Amino acid sequence: MAGKLIAMVIVMFALVAGVAVYWLQEYAYYHEAAFTPGTEILLTPIESDSPEPILAEGITGIDADSSPLRFRACFRTPLSHGMLTETYRAYEGATPLNAPSWFDCFDATEIGAALENGQALAFLSQSNIAPDVDRVVAVFADGRAFAWHQFRPGALEGN
Repeated sequence: MAGKLIAMVIVMFALVAGVAVYWLQEYAYYHEAAFTPGTEILLTPIESDSPEPILAEGITGIDADSSPLRFRACFRTPLSHGMLTETYRAYEGATPLNAPSWFDCFDATEIGAALENGQALAFLSQSNIAPDVDRVVAVFADGRAFAWHQFRPGALEGN
């Protein structure tokens, strides 16, 4: 009888721990991202290291103080792929990270596939938003656009 009680206690602790880990990963620490009107989204020009604002509409975003990689944003821009590629720095190695399931405007799988097949283009928003972390913006031809933070390609090599 004592063995069954101990097993039940272990199972209960495991369930509580599992629920806590899930909640911490999906909900804890996140808050609505703060954007400065008129400079919500920045891109780095080809000819400069100083990011400049672009037209962004309907922006929504999340962020967290616990990690620089938790930032995600969704918005629309009227800027064409042609204009963007002639003006702003492309970002090689853009890899969107998964967002919490409740932030449903950001689908990392869809964005990643679109970057691979050329339906979306990636641009450098801001370099070193945190040490070895860049903000990246991906823009689809229809104007949908997404931003996230990721480690700079090659930043983790040799660590």
